[in-house]
This record gives sequence, C-alpha cells and structure tokens, in this order.
Amino acid sequence: MGSVSYEVENRVAVVTVENPPVNALSHDVRSGLSETFARFEADNDADIAVILGAGRMFICGADISEFGKPPQSPSLPNVITHIEACTKPVVAAMHGMALGGGLEVALGAHYRMALPGTRLGLPEVKLGIMPGAGGTQRLPRLVGVDKALEMITSGTPVTADAAIGFGLVDHLGEGSDIRAAALAYARSLLADNAPARPTKDLPAAKADDAIAVWRAKLKKTVRGEVAPLTAVDAVEASTKNTFFDGLAEERRLFLHLMDTPQRAGLIHAFFAERAVAKLPEIDGIAAREVEKIGVVGGGTMGAGIATSAVLSGLAVALVERDSAAADKARKTIADNLDAAVKRGKLSAQRRDAILQDALKTVTDYDALSGADLVIEAVFESMDVKKDVFARLDATLAKGAILATNTSYLDVNEIAGSTSRPEDVIGLHFFSPAHIMKLLEVVVADKTAPDVVATAFSLAKKLGKTAVRAGVCDGFIGNRILSRYRTAADHMILDGASPYQIDKAMTDFGFAMGPYQVSDLAGLDIGYATRQRKAADAHPRDRNPSFADALYHKGWLGQKTGRGYYIYDQGDRKGRPDPEVERIVDQARADAGITPRTFTDDEIVRRYMAAMVNEGACVVDEGIAQRPLDVDVVFLYGYGFPRWRGGPMKYADMTGLDAILADIRSYAEEDDHFWSPSPLLEKLVAEGRAFDSLNQR
Repeated sequence: MGSVSYEVENRVAVVTVENPPVNALSHDVRSGLSETFARFEADNDADIAVILGAGRMFICGADISEFGKPPQSPSLPNVITHIEACTKPVVAAMHGMALGGGLEVALGAHYRMALPGTRLGLPEVKLGIMPGAGGTQRLPRLVGVDKALEMITSGTPVTADAAIGFGLVDHLGEGSDIRAAALAYARSLLADNAPARPTKDLPAAKADDAIAVWRAKLKKTVRGEVAPLTAVDAVEASTKNTFFDGLAEERRLFLHLMDTPQRAGLIHAFFAERAVAKLPEIDGIAAREVEKIGVVGGGTMGAGIATSAVLSGLAVALVERDSAAADKARKTIADNLDAAVKRGKLSAQRRDAILQDALKTVTDYDALSGADLVIEAVFESMDVKKDVFARLDATLAKGAILATNTSYLDVNEIAGSTSRPEDVIGLHFFSPAHIMKLLEVVVADKTAPDVVATAFSLAKKLGKTAVRAGVCDGFIGNRILSRYRTAADHMILDGASPYQIDKAMTDFGFAMGPYQVSDLAGLDIGYATRQRKAADAHPRDRNPSFADALYHKGWLGQKTGRGYYIYDQGDRKGRPDPEVERIVDQARADAGITPRTFTDDEIVRRYMAAMVNEGACVVDEGIAQRPLDVDVVFLYGYGFPRWRGGPMKYADMTGLDAILADIRSYAEEDDHFWSPSPLLEKLVAEGRAFDSLNQR
C-alpha cells in the first residue's frame, strides 16, 4: 500500500515515500504525493521541498501488481505534472536506485541530486512497455535525443556519477545519509535563490539524425520486439510537438503497448523468475553453510563453475587428474577473470587476490576434505561419475553436499552409489557456467530438504536463477530440447532445409536456430547422445542419418570450421554449405522419402507444438512442478524470446486448443512421435490454460 510523510525542517519540506521493499508507486503512494504537494504549495513555512525514498532506495517504478487492473486516480502522469507545476522549487534526492516511474518522478522535479553509486534508469522496455509518465518527453529535454534513446530503448541503468556528466543529475551528494545530503543541497539552493525550474519549460531537443539512426539500429537488433521502436516514436514526438501534445502521444503509445501480447509475455517472465524459488518443500528450511566448495574436473564446464564461485566470494579447490590438466584449468579460470576485468566487471586487484588466495587447482582429493559442497563436472559417463562419487564419499566430512553437474544421467543412480544419498543433488549448470544464468537443481528421491534449500541459496549467491527439476533423462530443458530438435530433424528428412528452419526460428525470436546451436555446441555432442540412446530406440523412431554423416566427416561445427555451416577464419556466424544439402538429399533418398516444401509458419508451428507438448508431459509427470518452471528454463537456458514469456506462456497466448489441434493433425501422418500430452488434452477439455497450474 505505502505511505507518504511530510515534515518541515528549517523551511525545507521533506517528503518521504515509504512503500517497502522498493517504494513502488502504488495507488496510496500516488495519492499521498498528490496530497502532499498540494500541502507544500500552500505551506508558508516551506520554501523548497525534497523528495526522498525510505530505506535502501529512492523509488523503483510503478506497482507492477496493478498492471492489467482498472486504473485508479490519480494517475502517475498527473501526479508528476502536479509536482512539476509547483511554484516553489522541488528537489528529487536519489539514493540506491531510481528506476522507471521513480526516475520519471525525479524528471518532474526541478532539481536532481543523488548519492554516488546511485543507479538511474527507465527499464520499461524489459516489460514490453515504455515510460508512460513523461519520461520520453522530459529526458530528451535534459540530456538530448541520443542519450535519451540509449537509456530508454536499452532499459539499462546508468550511475549517478555518469549521469552528472550528461545533465541528468545536477549534484552529487556526500556521505551515505540521503536525508542529510538532501537537506544540505536544498539549503544551498535556497541560499542561491534558486527558482522553480520545470523540465517541461526547457526547449525541445533537436532530433538531427539520431531518430533515424536509432530506428535503423533497433530494427536489426531487437528481433521482433515492439516496445523499443515504439519508444523511438514517443521520443520523436518530443522533438516535434509542444510538451503537452508530446505527453498525450506518449500516453497513447504507452496504452497501446499495455494491450500487446509482448507486454503480457514479459510481465509473465518477470513474475515467473521470482516465483521459481518459492517451493513449499523448502519453506522455512534453513540452508547449510557454504563457504568452501570443491570442483572435480577442470574442463570448460568445471572451470566455468569455479570461475562463477570465486567471483561470488567463495573459496574453491579444483581437482584434476594430473598437474598438466590442473595447470590448464587454472589458466582457463585466469582467462575468464581477465575477460571480466576487460569488461569492467572486476578490478585487476581483486583478480590477483582471487588467484592468490581463493583458488587452488590440485590433483589430490584430500584438498576437498574441508569443502562444504563439491560439484562433479567430469565426462558424461555413469561409470566415471560413480568412481568420482565413491572417492568424494570417502573424503568429505559428514554434512558436506555432493553435487553432480550431469546433463542427462540418473541422479538417483549416482546418489545410490554413495553411503549418503540424502546429501546428493544435481546442479546442472549451463555453458559457459560463469555467464549463463540458469541452474537446474535436480532433486533425487532421497535428497534432504535442507540440501535443496542450500542449492537454491548457493544459486542466489552465484547470481543464478535456479529451477527445481525432477530426475529423468535430460531433466527439464534437455528432455524438451531432445523432443523439439527431433521434430526439426523430421522436417529436414521430409523436405525442409536446416537453413530455412534456423531462419524461421530466429525470425520467431530465438537468438539462434537449432542447427546454429548444434554447430556452437559441437556435433559430437549430438552424436554421443544418439549413441547413448540407441539401445532403447523404438523401431518407429526416425534416424537423422544426415547428422551422423556430418559427424563421420569430422565436421563438428565451429570448432572444426565446418558443421551445418562453413566458418571462414574469424567468422562465427557461418554460411550455408551446399554439400550439407547434398548429404541431406542422400539421406532422404536412402529413406525413400519424396521431399515436400514447408512454409516458415508450418516450421514454427511444428517446432513449438513439439516443445509445448513435451513441456506439458514434463509438468504432468512432476519433473517440473509448474509450467512457469519450464518457461524460466527456456528463457534463461535456451534463448527463448523473453517477450513471448516462455513456451508454456506462448501456448496460453496462442490457445491450447490450437496447439492440440496441430498435434492431432500431425499425428495423422506419424502417431508414434506426435502423441498429445494427457495434461494438454485435459486442460483443453476443461477450458483452462497452463497458467492455471502456476499457483498450485
């Protein structure tokens, strides 16, 4: 609900917004601000006002829980217009964060100050909308069109230290007490007889060629998102219209975006990310302490896990089979840290301290004896992993957690090979592990609840988004991936080109198509998976022999310079390979298939139907607890377009009846592969959506 307080100290009115945890601009806060500034305008004892946020930050946006509900007066644009219209000066005093509607409040003030390190931004495009309370009209007047578009279309915050350099912030306060700093600044303004200074009265910014440049740039980079380009239209309106006409156009465009499916998808993604860690099984369960971790295996994945851990302040001991491998792992981690220094994410001094004090690369398992948790990241072989876990079981102290990073293998079987199955859990990182946000937490049958709680606590410390998964081949993500990738292989056998499929799916919004992903990961990965599953193959399974042919030619993707695509020196995008087309043609001929054409729409529908159907099976079987868990896995681990909300949200917005109808029509030609999920059939029969299962 929130509140707004008002007090006067030596002719300075102090207006404090208190709506923890982020001081969101709820209806009560908006009403409080409107009433408070009416009071300030009439108060003969106050000559200047400062707006503060209680707690750790200024104001961080609108109350997102009100989205989609009937609007309640006063609206935020009207509140800010009221503040800006004050005849006495108003100061926005920012600390911590000032985001979204919070920064728009500050733009409506006459002066802006901030403590050093404060982050200021307009992240609305990340929710499928744009600033709707004057941000697209006031910000260009203060900082110019180019900087305004950079902030608005990216949604990326800037620091106050940077903002003072381009005119967004007028004054950097001193110390850590925002109230004291704000009062000091307000009194200096009074001493200088500073007037009210409405942003709306500044001259409109000149567009020059910035609008055209940004529009062209975004058309290439935002891959189907509508909010960034709509925001460009709103900023352009600020350069061509009077302030209030521009404000009206901004509001029109904002309300249009509020009704788009993209807004619904992005809002769903926002809430889903916050819901995945809310699990009844760990509610009130204390996590175990984790300060020292071990990693077994120093390849790309193990080194990435170790990098993530040391960057998060954990001490790491990494075990490799011999000194040469240990030295190589250390170099990989050092290179990862060097890259972080180059990106400005890490200081050189901290990098040196990590390498000296926080990281050990060794060959002796005894170095792990004091670890609170050890993550195994060795070759994907059950025998190899069981051997590692036997050694860990004998080495680690009671209460230490044994985790496996397996992508597919049975965590119950691994746990059963130890004397402490309750301490065993799967922690499936995604490569590169120090960059990718997703972590599948694979809970085995006997995993203790406090071990699950510890896994989620560790994920938070590492900056990962953790999703609970049950035990099956591939867990959530790789199990579903196997299904829709098979659907893609079937389309190639039946006449589609891998390049057409990749283009259709990138046009849909994926960062990469499935065959581009294969080349990036390495075609040997897919070959090994097919070999592993061959013994259990069904007689009616269709064999993508073209993929095996590429493997046997040694065309393993980017690492060999050739896979589905040809990679010229220095080229990571690749170009289509006519020889691949000939190999595919031969595979069709060998299978007696007469190829047909596919439209891009049919490719997308088949691909997504396979993904959604298997997602429904995963939820139905309890491998994923809720549809939103599937969505988060694909948003953070598989490049699913965030603005579509995830595969299950996409299905809800498309219509489950339409998805089911497609599956049934595909089953007429292949009822082995295309078998509707019982859960999907049940929801359609009951007229319900996947979202109805997210509250259980």
